[in-house]
Amino acid sequence: MDEITTVFVTESREQLAALEAALLQLENSPGDDDTLNAIFRSAHTIKGGAGVIECDYIVAFTHVVENVLDKLRNRDIALDADLIALLLGCADHIGNLLGVLESAAAGPAGARPDADLAADGEALLARLQRDWLSGARADPASGPPAAMAPPIEASGGAAVETDCWHLSLRFGPDVLKNGMDPLSFLRYLGSIGRIERIETLADAMPAAAQMDPEACYLGFEISFSSNADKAAIERVFDFVRDECTLHILPPHSRLDDYLALINGLPEDTMRLGEILVKVGALTQAELDEGLLQQQQPADAVAGPAPGAGEAAAPQLGEILVEHQVVQPELVEAAVAKQKQVTEKKAAEARLIRIQADKLDRLIDLVGELVIAGAGVSLLASRSGMGELVEAASLSSRLVEGIRDAALQLRMVQIGETFNRFNRVVRDTSREMGKDVELVITGGETELDKSMVEKIGDPLMHLVRNAMDHGLEMPGVREAQGKPPRARLELNAFHDSGSIVIEVADDGAGLNRDRILAKAIERGLAQPGQALSDTEIFNLIFEPGFSTAEKVTNISGRGVGMDVVRRNIQSLRGSVDVSSTAGQGSRFAIRLPLTLAIIDGFLVGVADAAYVIPLDSVVECIELAADGVERDYVNLRGEVLPLVRLRQMFAIEGEAPKRQNVVVVQYAGIKSGIVVDELMGEFQTVIKPLGRIFRHIKGIGGSTILGSGDVALILDVQALVKRCAAREEQRAQPAGKARAVPAPANS
Repeated sequence: MDEITTVFVTESREQLAALEAALLQLENSPGDDDTLNAIFRSAHTIKGGAGVIECDYIVAFTHVVENVLDKLRNRDIALDADLIALLLGCADHIGNLLGVLESAAAGPAGARPDADLAADGEALLARLQRDWLSGARADPASGPPAAMAPPIEASGGAAVETDCWHLSLRFGPDVLKNGMDPLSFLRYLGSIGRIERIETLADAMPAAAQMDPEACYLGFEISFSSNADKAAIERVFDFVRDECTLHILPPHSRLDDYLALINGLPEDTMRLGEILVKVGALTQAELDEGLLQQQQPADAVAGPAPGAGEAAAPQLGEILVEHQVVQPELVEAAVAKQKQVTEKKAAEARLIRIQADKLDRLIDLVGELVIAGAGVSLLASRSGMGELVEAASLSSRLVEGIRDAALQLRMVQIGETFNRFNRVVRDTSREMGKDVELVITGGETELDKSMVEKIGDPLMHLVRNAMDHGLEMPGVREAQGKPPRARLELNAFHDSGSIVIEVADDGAGLNRDRILAKAIERGLAQPGQALSDTEIFNLIFEPGFSTAEKVTNISGRGVGMDVVRRNIQSLRGSVDVSSTAGQGSRFAIRLPLTLAIIDGFLVGVADAAYVIPLDSVVECIELAADGVERDYVNLRGEVLPLVRLRQMFAIEGEAPKRQNVVVVQYAGIKSGIVVDELMGEFQTVIKPLGRIFRHIKGIGGSTILGSGDVALILDVQALVKRCAAREEQRAQPAGKARAVPAPANS
C-alpha cells in the first residue's frame, strides 16, 4: 500500500502542476473549453486516485473543487480573476494534503491534517460554497439539478420499468498488478449514489492449477440508483478506464438494450439473464420474451441484416461536411487533434519511472568504469600487442557509448522549472499592483537533473528582484512611453558546450550611479575610481548589498544576490549582468551541461598533468621560441592573452624549448593556456576538491588517470576572466588604482 500511495502522490503532483499551468492559461483565454476540460480532468483524476487509496480528506476537499469546475464547464458560473485565485489556492491546499499523505506513508499510519491545515481547507471550501456554489455569483438561471437523469431513447421495444442504472463491469487481468483494488472503486461509486444490488461474476477464473495469483478475474453486475448522469458514473472508473470493460444502461432502458448487453458479454447468455433478473434489472417474463424474439428465424426480421452496408457508409465527418453542418477545416482540425492525443498516449505508455538514487548509482558506476577503461587502454598501449590494443580500443568506444547513454538518462528539460514561474509572476505582480507578462523560450533545452534542481532558487531570486527593482508600475511606464504591461523573459539555449539561462526584463535597468554611491559608502570602491559598467553592476552580488530605498516582502534586505552567485559558482557556473538605463536588464547564467563526466583534453606541464574541458578548446598552436616571455601572442591578427601554467602554479624547472598554446573560449572571450605537452583527448570523471582546497584559483576539480595518478581539471571560466581582467587593467589610464573585489575563483 505504501508503494501505491507513493505512486499516487507522484502522479497527483504532476496533475497539480498541469492544473496550475492550465488555470494560468485559462486566465488569459477564458473561453478555451479544452483548457477547462483539462483542469477538470486533473482534479477528477486526483479525486479518483484518492478514492482508490481511501484518503477521505483529499476526496472530500477535491470533490467540492470538482463541483465548481463542473459548473464552469456547464457555464453555470462565470470565470473571473477572483475565482482563478481561489482555485489556485485550492491547488496549493491539495498539494499540502498530499504532503500529509506522503508523511503518513513514511511515518505512523493514520496521520491526518493538523488543525491549522484543516482550518485553511475549511476556509477555502466555505468561500467556494458561499460565493460559487450557492452564493450570488452562481447563475440563478441554471436552476437546481434534475432529480433523476431522464430516460435515454434506444432502439425499439418497450421500456423496462426500473428507476436504477445498470452497470456491467469487467476488470482486466492486470488491474491488481498495477496496484488497483476493484473493491475501492465500488466503494467510491457509493459516494455518488447507492448500490441497490450487486452480483459478482468469476466465470473467467481458471482452474486453481492455471490461476495467476496476481491476475484479476472479477466482474460485477450492479443495480445503482443515483442522481448523477452517465458521464459522472463513467468518471468513477477513469483511473482504470483502459483496463476494464464498462457498460452502463440508464433507468427505463429498452428491453433490446439489455438483450444487446447480454449478447455482447463473454459469459453464458442464460446465466447473464438469470443475474439480470436477480439484481432487478429485468423480470423473468421480460427476459423470456426477449430471448424468444432473438430465437426467431432471421428472415422473419424486417429490414437489412445488422451491419449491412457499414463498409460503404461514409465517416461521420464526411456526412457533417456534406450536409454543411460544419466546415471541412474544423473536421480536419479535430482529426489532427485526435491524432496528437493518440500519439501522446502512446508516448506516455513508453515511459518508465526510475528512482533518482538509482540513476545516481548508475552514473557512479559508469564513472568507475571510465577510469578502469583508461587503465586498460594504457596497459594495452604499453604492451605493444596489436590485438590487445585493438580490443582495448573497442572497449573504450563501448564505454564511451554507455557513458553518453547513462548521462542522457539524467538529462531533463528545463521547461518544467521555467513553467513554475508562471504562478510566481502572477501572484507577485498582483501583490505589487503591476501588470507583467512572462515570456518563456527554450524550455526544451536539456540539462542535468541535479543542476535543474539546484538552479531553481537562483532563478527565483533573479525573477523576484526583476519584478521588484526593475519593472515599473503601469502608470510610470505609460508616462515614459512604454506599454503599461511589462515584459519578463526566461530563455535557455546551448552555447559552446554550456547552457545559458537568461532572465531579462524591459524595466528601468540598473541605476549605475546609485550602485556606485552605495559601494563607496560601504567601502567597496574609492571615490574617483575608474570602473567599467560591468564592474559596477557586479557589485550587486556582494553580501548585504542593496540599493532599495525601503524593505518589502520581496526584497530590499541585501540578501539573495550573493546567494545567487555562490550557488551558481558551486555548479561550476557564472552569472553576468548587463543593463541599459530605461530599457531593462539581462542576467545570463552559464552552466556546464553535466557535473559528473566530461570529455577532456589532457596536457602536461613538467611532471604534472592537467585536464581542459574539451568543449571549451578551440585549437592548439605552437608557441614561437624567441626567448621573450610575453603575456599575449598574435593569433592571425587577433591579440590572444596567455596564461602560463608554470608561472601561475609556481612549477619549478626549466621550460622546454618547444611549448604549445591551447586556445580556449568562454562566453565569447578567447585566451591561450601555455603548456609543455599535448597528450590528447581523455574521458574525465570529475572528482570534487575537498573544502580545504575551495579557495584555490583556476582549478575546478580533479580526476584519476589510467595510471592511477591524479590530474587537476582547469577552471577555464576563471582563467579567461583572469586574462580579461589583466588586459582591462592594462587599458586603464596610469594612476587609476582599483580596489574592486576580484570575481570569485579568478
